Amino acid sequence: MDTPRVGIPDHLAARMTMPEQHEYLRGRIGQAGRIGRRGLLRGGTLLAGTVAGAGLLGSSTGPAGASADAALTGPGLLTSPATARVDGSLVAPFGRHLAFGSDPKTRMTVSWQVPFPVRKPFLRVGPKPWELSRRIEAEVRPLHTPSLAAGLPAVDQYYLHVALERLRPGTTYYYGVGHEGFDPADPRRLSAIGTFRTAPAGARAESFVFTAFGDQGVSYDALANDQVILGQNPAFHLHAGDLCYADSSGQGAASDTYDARVWDQFLAQTETVASRVPWMVTTGNHDMEAWYSPEGYGGQNARWTLPGGGPDPVKAPGVYSFVYGNVGVVALDANDVSHEIRANTGYTDGAQTRWLDRRLGELRADRDIDFVVVFFHHCAFSTTSAHASDGGVREAWVPLFDKHRVDLVVNGHNHVYERTDALRGGATARRVEIGGSVSSVRDGIVYVTAGGAGKALYSFPVPDSYEGRPAEVESVPSYSWSPDGAKTPETVEWSRVRYTGFSFLAVEVTTGPRPELKVTALAENGERVDHFTITHR
Repeated sequence: MDTPRVGIPDHLAARMTMPEQHEYLRGRIGQAGRIGRRGLLRGGTLLAGTVAGAGLLGSSTGPAGASADAALTGPGLLTSPATARVDGSLVAPFGRHLAFGSDPKTRMTVSWQVPFPVRKPFLRVGPKPWELSRRIEAEVRPLHTPSLAAGLPAVDQYYLHVALERLRPGTTYYYGVGHEGFDPADPRRLSAIGTFRTAPAGARAESFVFTAFGDQGVSYDALANDQVILGQNPAFHLHAGDLCYADSSGQGAASDTYDARVWDQFLAQTETVASRVPWMVTTGNHDMEAWYSPEGYGGQNARWTLPGGGPDPVKAPGVYSFVYGNVGVVALDANDVSHEIRANTGYTDGAQTRWLDRRLGELRADRDIDFVVVFFHHCAFSTTSAHASDGGVREAWVPLFDKHRVDLVVNGHNHVYERTDALRGGATARRVEIGGSVSSVRDGIVYVTAGGAGKALYSFPVPDSYEGRPAEVESVPSYSWSPDGAKTPETVEWSRVRYTGFSFLAVEVTTGPRPELKVTALAENGERVDHFTITHR
């Protein structure tokens, strides 16, 4: 007898929110229980890991949807019939990536992946590459993805995390990751040693650089951008969502085409930078993976450990904030307020927006913070032919950005570089030319779309206009997304710089009596396409 499928029919998925899809799948899986778990997996059932505890996928019986022979059976020991006898010395960790903890001066998380189950995974850390005496057991977060479509295999992935605390501010540390049979302290493994540096103790102790982009994926252009970013020696990097595109459709539906193996490629590609530069991510529409609860973010909880502090670190992992030097950074999940892609619209029931209001107020009240930077995926202001501007973002958050005098907003979603003039209330308050200076206190907020990280590029309805190739236009025909999912036409005058090319932002933060944000947009070949300065004067 053929095994029945229990996925969501396309005509139903199109009308369901993410929580409704999970409820439907749970009910269907329960009805199909009589055919047995292995039958479900062979039939392509959309089973996914569920969250047990603070972001830990799986439980003492293994990840939900995995067979009992792939269970977490002891302290740090994962076994399965196919891999139980693999020699640990032959299993190399990969995909190392860093993320700040709640206090970048004293906390850092190191995360990585192994291709097979290993015994007793751990991290070593120390002040010198030859002094990695401290050994810390890793937390294992296994993630099982069943066969979701013809030609795609079931995939088991093993993510490991160590959260370091009580570090010294402004200090460079060396680290290595390993497991039984693979010790990074072994002289033969020294090439696997990584480094990171904690934030300085004083808010204005030193100038620094951070970088930002969105919409990366796996490509030669994405890799080229990464290498140019590394050359900026950034203190941290902001990734404004749409990380790897394992979900190529981006609708947050169980009917989306999804290949979990793309995450392996992405983390391997990014490791050269993310293993030494904290890679601070948030969630885009392609990061809503309907096979993992809650809200399609269970996969995010397995792969990343982010600072938390938002309204719900498990349900909304891409919502958090941190302070580095004299800059407060806020990450948001625009899936929650989007009018365009509605799978997760309203999933926090307003909690994220209320938290944003409070957090921006707290950052502005901190006298040690000169600048506040906010980043998220869907654009508040963009004119591309693909996604343009999201009216939901404008309605929910732009008034709060104005209220709390945010200095810079960075978005992705549109695969281009575009920069506005200084805006107040969504209208131009001051024209900001290339090479110009703007006071975020007096003039308004500059919004940057930095979505040229590596995925196929979009187009503008008018010619590009960037450094070395200006093309003056009085206005740009565009649109914004309305609550009913329709496009509302508009003609705008705030589109100041447009560049159809792979690129990223590099922001130099200066301190002293006249602090500044010196913002530069660089193409993947390192050429400058835009620059301007944000001050409080």
